[in-house]
Amino acid sequence: MAASPSTARAINDRFALRLLQDEGPLTATQLKTLTGLSRPTVADLVERLQGSGLVHVVGESGAERRGPNAKLYGLVADRAHLAALDVRTRSVSVTVADLLGTTLAEASVPVGDDSDTGPAVEKAVTLLERTVKEAGADRLHSVAVGAPGLIDPDTGELRDSSGLPAWHRRLVGVLQERLSAHVLVENETNLAAVAELREGAARDREDFVLLWLGQGVGAAVVLGGRLRRGASGGAGEIGFLPVPGTSGLPSATGCDGGFHELACAAAVESLAAAHGLTAPEALASGDAWTEGAGTGNHAPGEPLAPGDTPGKPLAPGRAPGTPGEAPAPGRDAFLDALARRLAIGAAAVVSVLDPGCVVLAGETGHQGGAALAARVEAELAALSPLRTEVRATALGGAAVLRGALLLARDAAQDALFGAPNAGL
Repeated sequence: MAASPSTARAINDRFALRLLQDEGPLTATQLKTLTGLSRPTVADLVERLQGSGLVHVVGESGAERRGPNAKLYGLVADRAHLAALDVRTRSVSVTVADLLGTTLAEASVPVGDDSDTGPAVEKAVTLLERTVKEAGADRLHSVAVGAPGLIDPDTGELRDSSGLPAWHRRLVGVLQERLSAHVLVENETNLAAVAELREGAARDREDFVLLWLGQGVGAAVVLGGRLRRGASGGAGEIGFLPVPGTSGLPSATGCDGGFHELACAAAVESLAAAHGLTAPEALASGDAWTEGAGTGNHAPGEPLAPGDTPGKPLAPGRAPGTPGEAPAPGRDAFLDALARRLAIGAAAVVSVLDPGCVVLAGETGHQGGAALAARVEAELAALSPLRTEVRATALGGAAVLRGALLLARDAAQDALFGAPNAGL
């Protein structure tokens, strides 16, 4: 059955808006080429989108100086403002951006363990309101919150958890009460995976698993380019995975005895101490294998030595460590021991999903960088016949906020692009 004229227009409008989002400002001729539509149809489309307030003229192309085709059309960035929140157990970070995802203002605030629910929530909401004001935004269209814990797939709400502060769940409700914006909440590990898929270490992958290695341990599963949450929203709760080398077995109420016991931040600190190091000292050696600090990438403007590739281990023969600095005793042994631990959990995931790629994220994955990833890949190859590449996060500590911003932007664009003539 052929689409009605109004449906066809809506489809064409949405396609053109996505092109303007992905490709940047375009001329009518470029839109005609990319969409395959006729010139009159594109002219009507551009006029319709301009009338809706979603598109405006941003300049002229360099190749064409005369006629309507010389005009460059772009999205109206301030048509909608977005906010992203990264809610941790002891802090909240906020980013405010425009419809194009350009950051306008950002801030963070610590939240103490002993903070009562009310004051903690008020501190977070006040931070958001202040940051929105600094960004010069009149009001927010969409807000996305990234938080630890399970998200109910039926209600989209953060589930109650005895291991997380009570103010986490209360925060989302207060935001919904005080803001006219559409408020979304998603698990932090899932958001990090979305960010790595679209802008980070997994840009070239449709299948991968992200291991979140921080105060808590979790995983996010992406198959066929889509995030998989599971029937109860618990896909990737790898902290509960029974593994050898722990004190016992996990339970329905606690992940002690599971993979969490081997890979959480406290376990990494204890392992580092056993090698005579602090965790920051031990994991800093991850940077030593690449020119860039923390992310596994070469620093901008620094030359590559022969055989080096950004984000990969240094060429054979190049000594680890910063120039002129020998590796601290115990670092290699620590990284090897940590890699063996991480490979145990990764092997279980790989044996079931065969994703072909594992991304190490969270504080440990970020700090360990390419050196830790290379070691985990080698250990994993010894445990599993399934060939799996292991990569370090490319976005580091910004992954959750970036993923939340992408979620908010998608929500706003779905609302606006789905009905181009509708007001906010």
